[in-house]
Amino acid sequence: MSKVSIFSPAGDYSEVPYYSGKVSAGFPGVVDEHMEDSLSLDQLLIKNPATTFFARVEGDSMINAGIFEDDILVIDRSQHAQDGDIVVALLDNEFTVKRLKTKGKLRLQAENPAYSDILITGEHQLTIWGVVTGLARNF
Repeated sequence: MSKVSIFSPAGDYSEVPYYSGKVSAGFPGVVDEHMEDSLSLDQLLIKNPATTFFARVEGDSMINAGIFEDDILVIDRSQHAQDGDIVVALLDNEFTVKRLKTKGKLRLQAENPAYSDILITGEHQLTIWGVVTGLARNF
């Protein structure tokens, strides 16, 4: 049976079964034998280990991007943020996760209509701390 390797901060690995076939979210599909040797979640989610961090989400400003409270973001600080990327920004000494918009006026855009865009002016101190490259969620 195939296994998934899961890296823990303690340096040990756990293995869980991995089925590499597609699981239909529409009509039920035929089950065929797509067993793989292994899948390493750390290799799947982390491209640059030395510059990758995790952060837990608080709030609901990004729900239309599929990011919900208590999700764990995978953040790569080595990536150069581009227009449309979801970023973790340090805005006036507070962290926030938003979509970066650079075309037109520089702004941080929420993905929830209950929140307004944050227009970046000379009054703000903004540092793009990293680009969100993935997330993990418990149901």
